Amino acid sequence: MLKLSLGAAALFAVAGGGVALLRPGLVDGRMTPAARAVFHAVARAVLDGSLPLDPAARRTALNAHLNRLDDTLAGFAPPTRAELSQLLALLASAPGRIALAGLQPDWPEASVLELQQSLQAMRTSKLAMRQQVYHALRDLTNAAYYADPSVWPLMGYPGPRSV
Repeated sequence: MLKLSLGAAALFAVAGGGVALLRPGLVDGRMTPAARAVFHAVARAVLDGSLPLDPAARRTALNAHLNRLDDTLAGFAPPTRAELSQLLALLASAPGRIALAGLQPDWPEASVLELQQSLQAMRTSKLAMRQQVYHALRDLTNAAYYADPSVWPLMGYPGPRSV
């Protein structure tokens, strides 16, 4: 799923590996609080317009989303989880967040607009690694959120047909 170039692999091995040894992004296949903060922020940006407007309902939807994402990540093959753990550890660190995402404020403090601008900059970056990080974050976020049948009506999807 996360096919990285040799340069990206080298960066993760050096920077991500060092950070991940101290504070991994995943522990026993589950997101650490720091990794949850990264994906919570990404979800606020990517799912803006799809999340409930009521603050309490929004918190509930985001928590349910993070739990589904945790379940999804736990099912990944160990090498994929290890790579994702390094990526999340790197993104959760200030140097990694700034270098990869170009985001100055910490994930929880960033506004939706700042998060969207950061993601857009990764998406359109000339560096393939930044593009790959963007796609991984966005794809995992969308897959976990829209896997919930309760959000299908928001997309106009009636659900699978009975066979």
